[in-house]
Amino acid sequence: MQTFDTLSPITDVQYYLQSKEWLRTDEQLQSIEKPGEGNMNVVLRIQTNERSFILKQSRPYVQKYQQIAAPLSRIGVEYKFYEAMQGNASPAYLPKILGYDENNYVMLLEDLGNCEDMTSIYKRRNIAPEKVAQLLFILNEVHRKKAATLFPENMEMRRLNHQHIFVLPFLEDNGFQLNDVQSGLQQLAEPYKTDTTLKNDITRIGHHYLSQGDTLLHGDYYPGSWMTEGDNLYVIDPEFSFMGFAEFDLGVMTAHLILTTHQNRYLDTVLNNYKGQVDKKLVSQVAGIEIMRRIIGLAQLPLERTLDEKKSLLQMAHKMILL
Repeated sequence: MQTFDTLSPITDVQYYLQSKEWLRTDEQLQSIEKPGEGNMNVVLRIQTNERSFILKQSRPYVQKYQQIAAPLSRIGVEYKFYEAMQGNASPAYLPKILGYDENNYVMLLEDLGNCEDMTSIYKRRNIAPEKVAQLLFILNEVHRKKAATLFPENMEMRRLNHQHIFVLPFLEDNGFQLNDVQSGLQQLAEPYKTDTTLKNDITRIGHHYLSQGDTLLHGDYYPGSWMTEGDNLYVIDPEFSFMGFAEFDLGVMTAHLILTTHQNRYLDTVLNNYKGQVDKKLVSQVAGIEIMRRIIGLAQLPLERTLDEKKSLLQMAHKMILL
């Protein structure tokens, strides 16, 4: 497997791209840079004398947390998602595929420009209604897309996600010191780690997550996957995609709107603007689990909240799960 990073010699990358016939005649590489903070994969911006594009490559671990193993095949799942969504025409909210190398786990994508992810909404504590509407429009489009019957099960990635959403945050001793995140957070989390009724519901929904469904999901529909540039909004990083239940994407989206604003009315906003038929209770439960795991789990957010605010969010999430 040929690997690339920001220290790769330009001549080596040039030769590789030429060997794949991904460069135009007389096109020469000028620079390689990191376009932003990636979580799962190596992501590089390649600048040539004619254009720029994104080279994305998976590794056998999570790029941000390299002690966590992750399947190399996730780049293939992402490719299949884009392929399913784009068909004969690429939607304006997705980057175009420029090339895919299955053997080296590399995908070449359109460079969307000077985009920023939407994690800044946590700090602002609000999100524009038109952005919520756009995000729901895109999710409606994804969920009604008829993906190929052989869409990857993506079970290795789902098992990884399952551990970090439904299992590890609720273990009494998971090796993660929450007081290193914020003093007092460990004590705040303890009642939820010992709540048998709560954990039984979370376990049941976790089993549902691992089952096969009939709806194409993005699989990680949160502000880190939402990119903006002016009025444009894009969705990226569908490596957790699979055929599952729509309530999962909807619940995750709802959770992050609530984490941003502390307003549980966003559950109704999401449900009232989704075009398909869903189980409202299940959406609420997934949202509650996602809120909890983002506060007391390993996958922490840039969420600057007081201990009292986190206490309030956890109490809200608890009620959403135990409807």
